[in-house]
Amino acid sequence: MHFIQPQDHTRRAFLRRTAQLAFTGAALPTALNLAAIGEAAAFNATGYKALVCVFLYGGNDNWNTVVPYDNTNYDLYSTIRGGGAGRTAGGVALGQAALTNTLLAPTTPLANGRQFALHPEMVGLKNLFNAGQAAIQMNVGPLVVPLTRAQYEGSNRALYPLPPKLFSHNDQQSIWQSSSPEGSTVGWGGNIGDLALSSNTTGSLFTCVSVTGNAVFLSGDQALSYQVSSSGAVKIDCVTNDVYGSAAIKNAMRDLVQQARTEVLENEYNRVTQRSIAAETSINGGIGPTSAAASANTGEFAPFAGIPGNNTLAGQLKMVARLIAARNSLSTKRQVFFVSLGGFDLHDNLTAGHVTNMKRVSEAMSAFYQTTFNLGVASDVTAFTASDFGRTLTSNGDGSDHGWGGDHFIVGGAVKGKAFYGKPAPVSVGNGTGAEDQWHVGQGRLLPSSSVDQYAATLATWFGVEANELAGILPFLRNFGSPNAVDYPINLGFL
Repeated sequence: MHFIQPQDHTRRAFLRRTAQLAFTGAALPTALNLAAIGEAAAFNATGYKALVCVFLYGGNDNWNTVVPYDNTNYDLYSTIRGGGAGRTAGGVALGQAALTNTLLAPTTPLANGRQFALHPEMVGLKNLFNAGQAAIQMNVGPLVVPLTRAQYEGSNRALYPLPPKLFSHNDQQSIWQSSSPEGSTVGWGGNIGDLALSSNTTGSLFTCVSVTGNAVFLSGDQALSYQVSSSGAVKIDCVTNDVYGSAAIKNAMRDLVQQARTEVLENEYNRVTQRSIAAETSINGGIGPTSAAASANTGEFAPFAGIPGNNTLAGQLKMVARLIAARNSLSTKRQVFFVSLGGFDLHDNLTAGHVTNMKRVSEAMSAFYQTTFNLGVASDVTAFTASDFGRTLTSNGDGSDHGWGGDHFIVGGAVKGKAFYGKPAPVSVGNGTGAEDQWHVGQGRLLPSSSVDQYAATLATWFGVEANELAGILPFLRNFGSPNAVDYPINLGFL
């Protein structure tokens, strides 16, 4: 069997592009567009749906996010994290009593009496989980093929390849977003957007939208990432505002970019600028205070009202909600969004630093869900978390180090919530030879029991991607099982 290597995704797209360009014999920009259109098999969207990726930059500490709570596993967790056996906070372990208010109550209890609680600051997400609007995918991370610990530690890389550059921030961020290490130019969110472009008719430019700057996640073969700020579309100052107090300069600049040019590159630059101006007008008109969406939805964004302004994730998600509210004026039926929060690389000061971010994530995602409910689209919008990697169960003294697999949240009205998916890992540092150590590769780093490709395939299928289109989006998916496979299903089942 031939296993697709990480670099093959970008190489395959490049070769496909080159072959198509050879056929066109046309000018480069036109050829690129035709090539992309030719390869993107579209699906017909009859209603609205949106995917929202919430990326936690730096590698979120999964052990203090979804925390072992039952006495047996809490004692193991606390002892390994430096808290001792007293069930009180110590080292980088959270105290058991502090977790009582965020205890999770799944519909189907876990085997062996296992229980989990969320970080004490995550009351909002706990409430969503226990009400059935959120689920947790356990121990998910990048994999090329299914692996056992013995295969990970072995030398047969031809048969059991590893994701490249494990434990590296930039590379693992890229692999989560695109299946390839740093330098990748195509992400699976953008590839999903490729398939959705035809459903958005005149709003195709707004298919993939980032509220947090550039990210490979939203870059497709054809779809581009349209970037906005938490305040709205970014204006081109010199054509919208007076320059050095002069309206004449502003008007002259606007006239220059509106004129057709005989030189190809100049003309293309003007076309791009004109498109940017038109897009800014559409976006800010759609979300503005005088828009139909804003006036008809007074109070529907109220869940964000009490969140402090330093919660930048909440500001980004509020903008996503405003864009979703404007979906009709923007002519969009399918959208993929990207938001993010940084500050998770906590090699030291873990317990103090994590508190702030856990509160921000919980407040922002809870307010976002409630707002989609108020807008009447809760079942049409699915938000999910991702991060560079999980972190070590062991403490380095005041923090935790780079890991691999981690636990992630899926939130929305379509989520099969109040449930854990995947395999909860034993609380162990993986130094033994027993079955409990299968999912550990040292220091409590988790060998993922579910892959990013499976996670993404589940989200993409809900979004409308057909089974025969998944392999073109997720290059490693074919190395895993069928939808009905017991150990490594293509669909993880949370939607």
